[in-house]
This record gives sequence, C-alpha cells and structure tokens, in this order.
Amino acid sequence: MRYHGAMNKPLPVAIGHSACPHDCPSTCALDVEILENRTIGRVRGAAANDYTAGVICAKVARYAERIHHPDRLMTPMQRVGAKGEGGWREIGWDAALDLVAETFLEAEARYGSQAVWPYQYAGTMGLVQRDGIHRLRHAKRYSGQFDSICTNMAWTGWFVGAGAMRGADPRELAQSDCIVIWGTNAVATQVNVMTHAARARKERGARIVVIDIYDNATMKQADMALKLRPGTDAALACALMHVAFRDGTADRDYLARYTDDPAGLEAHLATRTPEWASAITGLAVEAIEAFAALVGRTPRTFFRLGYGFTRQRNGAVAMHAAMSVPAVYGNWRHEGGGAFHSNSDIFGLDKSEIMGAADRDPTIRYLDQSRIGAVLTCDAASLSDGPPVTAMLIQNTNPANVCPEQRLVRQGLMRDDLFTCVHEQFMTDTAKLADLVLPATMFLEHDDIYRGGGQNHIVLGSKLVDPPETVRTNHFVIEELAKRLGVADHPGFGLTERTLIDNMLKAAGDAEGFDGLQRERWIDRQPPFAQAHFLNGFAWPDGRFRFKPDWIGSAAPNRPPDSMGPQGPVAGLPEFPDHVTLIETADAAHPYRLATSPARQFLNSTFAETRGSRSREGAPELLLHPEDALRESLGDGEIVTIGNARGSVRLPVKVSDTAKPGVLIHEGLWTNTDFLDGEGINVLTGADPVAPFGGAAFHDNRVWLRTARG
Repeated sequence: MRYHGAMNKPLPVAIGHSACPHDCPSTCALDVEILENRTIGRVRGAAANDYTAGVICAKVARYAERIHHPDRLMTPMQRVGAKGEGGWREIGWDAALDLVAETFLEAEARYGSQAVWPYQYAGTMGLVQRDGIHRLRHAKRYSGQFDSICTNMAWTGWFVGAGAMRGADPRELAQSDCIVIWGTNAVATQVNVMTHAARARKERGARIVVIDIYDNATMKQADMALKLRPGTDAALACALMHVAFRDGTADRDYLARYTDDPAGLEAHLATRTPEWASAITGLAVEAIEAFAALVGRTPRTFFRLGYGFTRQRNGAVAMHAAMSVPAVYGNWRHEGGGAFHSNSDIFGLDKSEIMGAADRDPTIRYLDQSRIGAVLTCDAASLSDGPPVTAMLIQNTNPANVCPEQRLVRQGLMRDDLFTCVHEQFMTDTAKLADLVLPATMFLEHDDIYRGGGQNHIVLGSKLVDPPETVRTNHFVIEELAKRLGVADHPGFGLTERTLIDNMLKAAGDAEGFDGLQRERWIDRQPPFAQAHFLNGFAWPDGRFRFKPDWIGSAAPNRPPDSMGPQGPVAGLPEFPDHVTLIETADAAHPYRLATSPARQFLNSTFAETRGSRSREGAPELLLHPEDALRESLGDGEIVTIGNARGSVRLPVKVSDTAKPGVLIHEGLWTNTDFLDGEGINVLTGADPVAPFGGAAFHDNRVWLRTARG
C-alpha cells in the first residue's frame, strides 16, 4: 500500500499480470506493482497459478532494481576508435538502423546473403520478441543458426527413450512419497520445484533425494544427498537398475507391457553392480544400496531430471540412463511417480508466422551457435566451407561471456572486417566489442507470450509500463530493418505483437485469442494422466520405452539439419544404458575436473549487473576441497591460476568440502571484467560438439592449477 503526503492516506497500488521472461524452465506467473506509467514496485509470484503458487526467486522479486538501473542503455551508440577501447558517440535511431541495413547490403553484395548471421538465443523467452529475428533471417536468406548451446544433450537423451518431450505433471511432486532431484540445483534455478517438494515432505512425509556433484543449496535440503564425481551419473543409474533386477523390485509386468528389451537390459546390467558404480562415482556402496532400497519400496517415486548433469560429453547417455530407472521400477504407473524433464511438446503453439517459416530455404547453411568462436575466426569446417561472416545482428544473448572458447569468441568479434550490431539492455561484454549498440526494452514494456518447459502453462506477458522514450523492442528493430532491406512485404511482417499472438492462439484452437488469454492470464496445457505417464504407450510406433535407443537414426527435438549431420564421437554411444568415458577425464597434466555451475543470484549472465545480486554473490571464486588445498598449500583468498589448452584464468580460492577432492567448482557467469585479468570462466570450456546431436559441455573440463609460488 502507498501513502500520500501528510494526510497519511493509503493509495491503492495497481497490480499488473505478467510472466517471467528469463531462461528458466519455471516461467513463473507474476503479479507486478505498477506505481506509475514507467515505474514498478515489488514483483511477486502469482498465488492463483497452481505451479508458481505465489513463490518466485529473489532476483526476479527485485526486478525494480533492474528495470530502473542507472546503467541501463538508453540511447543508440556508435563505436568511436578501435573495437573494445570504449569510445562511443550517440546516434539517432533512424541513422542507426540505416547503418545496419547499409552494412548488411554491402556484406551481401560482396560475399552473398549468408555472410550475414543474425545471432540470438534466450535472453527473453517470449515467442515474439525472441523468435522474430528468424523472420528477417529467412526473408533475406541469411545464415541459419543451429541452437546447440543449452538443451541438446538433455532433450536428446530423454527423447530417444520416451519419443516425446513430456512427462508426469510437475505439480504431482506434491503427491510423491520420494522425490529424486537429479542434476539440478533447484533452490537456485527452479525454485518452484522446491515449493512442491516441500509440500510433499510436510503433508506426506516424502523423502527428498538430491544427486549432484557438490553440496549446493538444494543438496542442503536433502534427506539423502548423493555427491558423485562429474560425468558419472549413468553409472549410478545402472547400479540402481541392477539392484532392482537382483532384489526383485523391478516391475516385471510393467517392463513386459511397456518396454522394448527388458531381458537384454537385465543381462547387460549383470556386471553393473553397486561396487562397480562405487568405483566410478565415488559414492559408497552402502549409499547406492540405500537409495535403491528406498526407490524399490516407494512406488510413488518422482524423478525430477535437470539439465546440469547432462552438460557433459556423455550427457545424452546420462539422461537416457537416469530416465530408464523409473521404467525398470514401474514408477510411471502411479500418481506422484514417474519422471519429468520438460513439457516442451505439450503447448501446441505454431510459431511459423512469427518466424517467417514460409520463406525458409533448406539450402541455406546453418552455423553452430556454440561454435561462434570457430565461426568468427573463419574455421572452414565451421563455416560449412562457405563465405566468412562479416555482419551480425545480436539479440537476446551475450556470447562474449556465455559461450565456450571465450578467447576465440573475443578474437572473432574483434575482427576489423566484422560489423556487429548488438541490441541490448546493458553494456554487456558483447556490447563492448560491437560497432553499434541499440537499447532494448524489458519484458514489462512490451507484449509477449511465454510457455514454460518446466511446467504446464502458456502465460501472457502484456505491456504494463511505458518504456523510456529512446528504447525500442526487438520486434520494432526487425520490422524496421525489413523495410530498409526490402522484405517488409514478406509473410509475417507488418503485424503488431498482439496480432501475432492472437493469430497463433486462434490457430491453436483458443477462439478468443489474445483477449481471452489476457482475461484468464494463463492456459493449462497439461495432458491427461494416462498420456503424461505414457500409460497409453510411449511415443514410438510400438508404444514401448526404448532401453536400446537408435542414437543416430531417430528423430530428436533439436536434431541438427541434415546438412550438418550427427555430431561428436557417435561411435562411443552405448547400446543399452551405460557409463561411457567420453568426458574429459583428469590426467597427470590436468589433475582437476572443473564445473561451471549456476549462481543463485544470477541467471546465466543476467542479473550480474544489479547491486542486490552482486552483493549477495560476493565475487568470482574457486571452491577447492580441503585435501586439495592442503596438498597445494593454499588458504582462503589466495590467488590461483587454472588452465588447459584453451587458456587460463586467475581467481581467488575458497577452501570448502562442498565438492569431492579433485573437483573444482566455479559458480555464476560473472562479467569478464570481474575477473583479475578481464577474462571469464568460459575461457576454459570447450565447444567441441557432444554426441550425437551437439551441445556445449560446460561442466566437463579438465584443468591444471598453479599457485603464485609455481
């Protein structure tokens, strides 16, 4: 409630409704205090939404800090002087867009249309503001983008087993008797998972099992915490299934009715004992046996499978092995049982008009998003033996900070013959290397629509406040460039955000379109129980879960285009669930494994600019086990250098037993300038594609460690 002057009379605060736009599976429904036409107050989770359930993360609750940040970009800026020196001059919007169009046309005239690469990702998850850049891409026949960086290993591993990207209703967590949170720090990255898990613990006495590589905030909430070595999750899964067959807790009726080759799986797992898994994972045999016994006596066991454990070079294999466990135990039969990773298949929204799919030319090359460093440094294979990229429009992403092989990315962006326009909200590490920077709106300042893979709702985010007068939407930039580039008459252009949303909803069968969603706030798209639990059969022609996946021949949610083909060392993929050593194992020259885990107060590189998040996170540091600290003669705060063939980074040590010996943890994507040498942690991460369909293995790095003493 607000108060007015000396009379101390409360004035009502208007509440607007929206959705969190950030790259998080929760896509929380929000209630936002509107103080005036350009000012917001508190942001809260919508209590009426039964997934958000009134709870959101602290960083989004403080969103006023971000939207009203004094360092927010407000004016188009053109580079003055050499790239990266920090010289800028203001430029008007018309002149800026004219410059982009002229440069794109020059690149096209010299090398062909594929010399231009529109580059985007998930800085906003709104379907209009995020995906409209593809409309320009297709209309102009610019280079395509293979979106490999985030989901590929996880989605591929799930899909080759189930045949569809859906699972048990995530709200069923509250009906579970055992909740397995596997490879996701939900307290930091998906707070609503913990909301429903805590309810099950309170109301049903449910046990919470957490599987991860270090004692993060979610591990600290566990009744059973299993801390394993990075990249060894599939070994644990195999041991659980071995015990199920050994002890008679496997649901043989379910296996016979719903799976492809249970006899073959049982024979394969005969040697995958807890002792075998213990030697690989570092878990005690007793801990593995206790976990298997808990699942074996608890039909309502819900496996909540995250992304983190799949960001390894064997990540797709790990996901498939983990999701095979509830098939062996038959947990899918029960409410509050089964598994869930993503509901991305359920929403039924066709983005073709937004993306200009009618103009897509399948002969145009695709460039791998994760390999932007190799692309921009003119690696012939990464360019598909085509022309160099000499012009870019970057929206919704910060590749100079978030992408692997950071030194190559920076080297490419610094090329004198590359023109880069970055449309951004802050002067990010990428914007600092651009030729032109355009100020972008934030989610409360434009219309958009959202769907959350981690839950089950389509949520509207309509414009609630006016943006600053000099700031423009992604949609505006794409529309204006289309006019200047001669394609404004192509399908999908010339429509407002509201019209695009309205058309998409009506095509999906929502007759009232935008107006109906604005009134209702969200649409629940969760399939019926039998469909969600695959009790009508898994989504393969024979209706059976595949213990024997067709790694190369099957469809996949984000399979590379045929012109790119399978990715990575596909010959190393196993016939049945198994541990495979495709990871970067430690060796004499690189005795440590490094994981670059999320920070609680950041979301990728977003929120690294706000005071509240920065003050709570402190500063970049490296978590080092006490045994390793003793061997290296290191104490808290001492500076070390860690490195590998890709480069090296200096940062202070924090001695902690949160990880296993030999495992280093760095939390958060801090800005590069927060590090001692101006280079961020992704100097150390690799961009080599993961089998079978690509992806970036951010948590799979071997490194050496050196002290100032040598």
